[in-house]
Amino acid sequence: MKKRKWMIMITAAGLIATTTAVGANGLMKKVTGFLDNDVMVSINGTDTTIQPVYIDGKAYFPARDTANALGYSLNWSRDQIELVEKESEMEEFLQTSGVIVSVEPIDDRYRLEVLGHGPNTWIILYADKETVLTNAAGDAFAAKDLKAGMHITAQYGPIIAFSFPGQSHAASIQVGDERLIKEEAILSVDQTDDGWQIQFGEMKDGAEAPELTLNAGKETMLVTPEGYPVEWSQIKAGTKVRAYYGPIMTKSIPPQSPADVIVVLDGLVDPTSVNEYRELAWTFVPESEKEHLITKQENAQVDFILAKGAAIVPADDKQKEILADIQSRDGKLITVTYNTDQDALLGPLMIVIHPETKELIGFFQRL
Repeated sequence: MKKRKWMIMITAAGLIATTTAVGANGLMKKVTGFLDNDVMVSINGTDTTIQPVYIDGKAYFPARDTANALGYSLNWSRDQIELVEKESEMEEFLQTSGVIVSVEPIDDRYRLEVLGHGPNTWIILYADKETVLTNAAGDAFAAKDLKAGMHITAQYGPIIAFSFPGQSHAASIQVGDERLIKEEAILSVDQTDDGWQIQFGEMKDGAEAPELTLNAGKETMLVTPEGYPVEWSQIKAGTKVRAYYGPIMTKSIPPQSPADVIVVLDGLVDPTSVNEYRELAWTFVPESEKEHLITKQENAQVDFILAKGAAIVPADDKQKEILADIQSRDGKLITVTYNTDQDALLGPLMIVIHPETKELIGFFQRL
């Protein structure tokens, strides 16, 4: 037999008013009723185990079970029943608003590298079936359609893996406009009344002419690939950047567009040295970790990072002193990163190498 479903729409004030009125009049009498097992009670669309008792044609609900289902605790005394609203147990999420740098499918989830405004300017977020994905209109958005260049606003945490960058589960992601991406050296950069103006060029008749103008305001991020802020005075003609901009562009010549995020690429490891560092780093991978690696040796990510402020565990006391010296001079180090099957708990394995001596400095701290 198909059960009937009831929707409870009742306030705590109503419950309290009923119970206190009975106590005030001193009503006490014996009544008889019956249970109807075919009735399913649902609160806000969720089925409960509450069973109503019918007395004189009216349905009555057990006070304590009903209070708990409505989010209240019940206090009982001889002449009074009190309902107290339970404290909210909602998790407090962190938020970032920026662009997706890369998307990598891993089993039944997606690994997103994000540069954005928030507590963590560089963060790795994992989107899975528990992540609420929507577009700007609030419609559902498929995780498989996420791609580099998309502007997103994401809530994540509150737990963050203590790695570099931090890693966390994305509770919700709202997908905005897809940015255009341009990666090349700057033709010119000039300060304006509203911020900065960057031009990219193209060769015409043997000379380089302006091809695109990007306008950067106070909301524009100018950062390294690791999310460290860069001063505008540090970039000049010839600086290589990756710019996320648009999608709106003017019809002027050259066209102009607002810049969202500009990543300064100068200082990255020379492509000819990448394989050298990959081979060197492989010799430093602990044997106990190799069975957990997902990234192959030839695909490991190689980057320069600022030593200062990085959560590095030195290999020994000697390297601890060397690291402290590099940090005091605002120096840089080489990192070689391997993703593992333990990333969700510990973060990736990141090996730190001295760029001049090629010695192992240590490892990034993992949980």
